[in-house]
This record gives sequence, C-alpha cells and structure tokens, in this order.
Amino acid sequence: MTPTPAPPATLCEAFRRTVAARPDAAALLTLDGTALTWAQYAERAASVAGALRHLGVRRGEPVALMLTNRPEFHVVDCAALHLGAVPYSLYNSLPADQIQELLARTGARVVITERRFLPVLRTASADTAVRHLVAVDGHEGPAEEGETVLSLADAEASAPGPLELAAASGEVGPDDLITLIHTSGTTGRPKAVEITHRAMLSQLAATQQVLEVTGEDSHISFLPAAHIADRWGSHYTNLLCGTRLTCLDDLSRLAEALTAVRPTLFGAVPSVWQRLRSGLEGALAGADPGLRTLVEDALATGRRLAPRRWADGCLTPSERAELAGAEGILAELRRRVGLDRARVCITGAAPAPEGLQEFFHALGLPLADAWGMSELSGIALIAPPGGPRVGTVGRPVPGAEIGIADDGELLVRAPFLMRGYRGEPELTARAVDPQGWLHTGDLATVDDAGDVRIVDRKKDLIINTGGKNMAPARIEGVLEEASPLIGHAVVVGDGRPFNVALLVPDREAVTAWARRRGITSAAPWETHAEDLAAALAEAVADANTRLSGPERIRAHEVVTEEWTPGGPELTVTLKVRRAAVIGRYADQVEALYRRAGTGR
Repeated sequence: MTPTPAPPATLCEAFRRTVAARPDAAALLTLDGTALTWAQYAERAASVAGALRHLGVRRGEPVALMLTNRPEFHVVDCAALHLGAVPYSLYNSLPADQIQELLARTGARVVITERRFLPVLRTASADTAVRHLVAVDGHEGPAEEGETVLSLADAEASAPGPLELAAASGEVGPDDLITLIHTSGTTGRPKAVEITHRAMLSQLAATQQVLEVTGEDSHISFLPAAHIADRWGSHYTNLLCGTRLTCLDDLSRLAEALTAVRPTLFGAVPSVWQRLRSGLEGALAGADPGLRTLVEDALATGRRLAPRRWADGCLTPSERAELAGAEGILAELRRRVGLDRARVCITGAAPAPEGLQEFFHALGLPLADAWGMSELSGIALIAPPGGPRVGTVGRPVPGAEIGIADDGELLVRAPFLMRGYRGEPELTARAVDPQGWLHTGDLATVDDAGDVRIVDRKKDLIINTGGKNMAPARIEGVLEEASPLIGHAVVVGDGRPFNVALLVPDREAVTAWARRRGITSAAPWETHAEDLAAALAEAVADANTRLSGPERIRAHEVVTEEWTPGGPELTVTLKVRRAAVIGRYADQVEALYRRAGTGR
C-alpha cells in the first residue's frame, strides 16, 4: 500500500507537485483562446524567476504587481514565490497618490505591470524605492534617470537563463510570506496584512474539507488579485488543486465568460449575483405570458422546496416528483446564466440580501453567504455540505474556533491567522489578543444549529434618540432587496429620532428597466428621473412593510452621482465608506430630517 504523501510545506512545493501530476492538462486559459498547460506554466515561471533575480529581487523582498486578470499575473506571482520574494497586488483603480503611499511603505523596487498603467505608475513611483517598471505586454524603453521601463520579454532575454525552480525555492520555508493584502480602508488608512505559506496552506486544507476541489474543477478569475478572495479562491487554489482557471481581464465580459466556461466553482460579491438575477428577470419580463407563468411556477416550487433540496431524505416522494416536474425549466435558467455545472456557489465581501439567496436556491444553485477576512487568509465561516441556510454565513471551517465577546463581537482563532500587520505591531496587538483571538469588528450571533449570523460592523450600529439599537446593514439589505434599481443604500439614524436613507441607483439595472418600458435614452436616470424616483419611492414603501417601526425609512433621497469602486464613497471591493458618505452628503441628510420632521 502506497503511503499518503505529507502535505506540501509551501505553495512552491504544491505547485511543483501539481505540475508533475498534470503536465499536459490546461492550467491557465483566457476567453480568446490563450492557454498554458501545467508544464508550460512551470517553464514560463522558471524563465520569469530568472529575470526577476537578474533585476535584483531576493528572498523576502516585496514585488508589486499591477495587472488585470491575465495568465501573466499567475506566472509572475509564482515565479516570485520560488525566489522567496513577497509578491503583492495593487488595485488598478487606485489614484497615483495612494499607489505611491503603498509603494513607499512596502519598499518595492520592482513593479510588474501593463502598458496601460505606466503613466500612473511613473507618477506614483517618484520618491519611492522603485527602480524597475516591467510591462508584461510590450517594450517602453528607458525613462527617467535611475528608472528602467522595460518589457517582461526583454527582462527575460537579458537574464542568464531560467532558474531551476526546485533549487531556487530550496530556502523558502512555511513561515515565509507569500503576499501582502492591503485592507479596504473603510475606517482609515489601509493596513498590509502579512500571510505566510503555512497560513495559506492551512486555509486551503480547511476549505478543501468543505469544498472538495479537484483538478476536474473549473473557475474564473475576475475579482481583483489585490483582494484575498481572488488570491485564495483563484490563484492559490489553482496552484494546489490543478484546476482549469480562466482569466478574465474585462469584467464587462463576465456573462460571456460564464456561458463559455460553465464553471463548477463560482464566487462573487452580491452585486454580481444581483446582476445575474436582474438579467434573468429582465428576460422573463419580456417573455410570452404563458411561458412567464410556467417559469414563475417552477421558481415558486424551487423556492418552497429549496430548504430541504440538498439534504438527503428530506423530500417526500410527492415533493421529489413535483421538483422533477419543475427541473426542466430551472435547468434551462441555470444554463442561460452559465451555471448549469456549478456545484459550489459563494457570495461574500458584503452582506447578501436574503431574497437574493432565496432566488438562486429556487434555481437549484446552493448559493452560500460565506464570511472571511484578509486577516484570516480567506474564509473562516461557510455553510457545510447539505445546503446553506438563508441569512447565515454558515459554521467555522475545520480548524477554526469562534467566540462571541460580551459586547457581541465575533472572535476567531485559527491556524490561518495572519502573521500581523506589516510594520505595525501596536495595531496587530490591538487586533489579536494574547490568547490568539482575532477581534473581527463584526457583531454576530450563533443560533441553536451552530450557524452564525453577522449583525453588522461594531462601529456602524445605529442607536436612535429613543435608545433603539439597529443594524444599518440589515435595513440596507431590505432596501436593496426591494428593487434591483437600488445599487447602494446608506441608512442614517444614529442619535436621531428616526431613519432616513440615501439611495444610489444601479445604472445597469436602470438601463434594463428603461428598455422594458420602451425608453431608449442613453442615460435614463437623467432623462426619466421622475419616473425613476417614483419607482424607488415604491421600493422604499415596500421595504418599510418588512421593517419594524423604528427601522423604517421616513425620508430618502436619490443620489444622482455615480459611485465608483476606489472612489470617495466605495472601496475597491464595493464596501461603502459610511463615514465619508455621511460627511459628503451632510447637507442632504439635514434636509431630509427637516422635510420629514415637518411632514413635507
């Protein structure tokens, strides 16, 4: 009997095992046909590792990556890992001053990028340690004195040759860093989370016991690599498990990618899931009335039976027959969005409205609302096999422990905890107590079944003048669930007698809404503002029927400015910068209270 090999000690070792086991299998793909087998991936990584070493990259040195989701990201990151370097990603939407701060704080001397980002990087790299800007997609030649801008191909050509990966990574150990993840900065300056090989392999081992990913699985990389979700769920999972990973460098092509790839694993933020739902519902709205009735009946059956659908033996024979009758239509709907092969569906990074999960459960997709943090190398809570429970983020993954502090704050202790915040021991000590508990900043409850519900961020709770405690995230979720037209809702009410809200329309949903009404304007949120305002007012009224008296919205305002990821109102991961929003719209908030207070 062949003994089971010991788990890999580093991701470098995990990669080489995958290459040896699957040399001719596809590893990295694009929609346009580019593909690397695992053997080719290893060959490219060895060549790039040689180039990076020739540029002076050494063990422990940070290497900045500013790239879209393309195969070169994985090749360069993997090459840097084998040198013992610390590759980390910059969000592509950041302005030059924020990029400069991150480059200065990390001390990176080499930045791997694309030609499109060179103008902002030239500005951002001034007065930093950066000496080389390397473009993966072309040659730019010398720039300012002391700085070299060159193509990756030229960097490889000028190196003595490729490195032998096993020998190059011989000194890389499990406690070496694999990356830095910069926090989203919703409450202040971003912090650089240090993650080690040991922590990420512990994270992957834990989630593997739940997700059971294999080399037969396929998935799409489209989230920013600067976010832990893409590094864990795409890059590192691919290295360890040998999956087929399609790189998507243009988010507007996600619908096309889904139907082309038909992934078995798919995770996205709630807004992406909401757009998939809106697309199906928009198509249904224009369908033949008879067909629409059949689809609505099938969805109603799926929704009613979803809570027991994935649990063995829970459906009665008549219910199984009823579900089988609806399955033809439900399967076609799953096929239309490209998720007919999906067996793992995850949402996270922001609260998911319960109705959103219920919709996809009705389709027969086990959409789970998972919870994690950069400080935990990925996911700490997810629904166990057998189907997720709406409104919960599941249970701890194997190896993780949770606790609830006296004030309701969720505490987590796990082997995949970060090493710390880079260069900030005081902040690290504030986040992780002497017993190893991470103080997450989230308020949570645990029900009798052991499932965790996230209430809200600890510092975001609303306490009105009547002493009523309310979670704005829950209220905002109800508002957003009331209509796909609402892209973001921000509830204000702390220290006030009642709640008001700022509503930001989802422009894609508004365009689809206008099209269904025969409106062809390029900007219906401007040309038909009154009709849109009436539709949003109806949504608020509907939401209020599902809110308690103190939670209800007494007045609201439609915000006409577009909020962009990485801007003043939203982080790059689409989290609302609550304090910044309330500060920017302070005059409008005060006007809402005056209007509601006088009954106008």
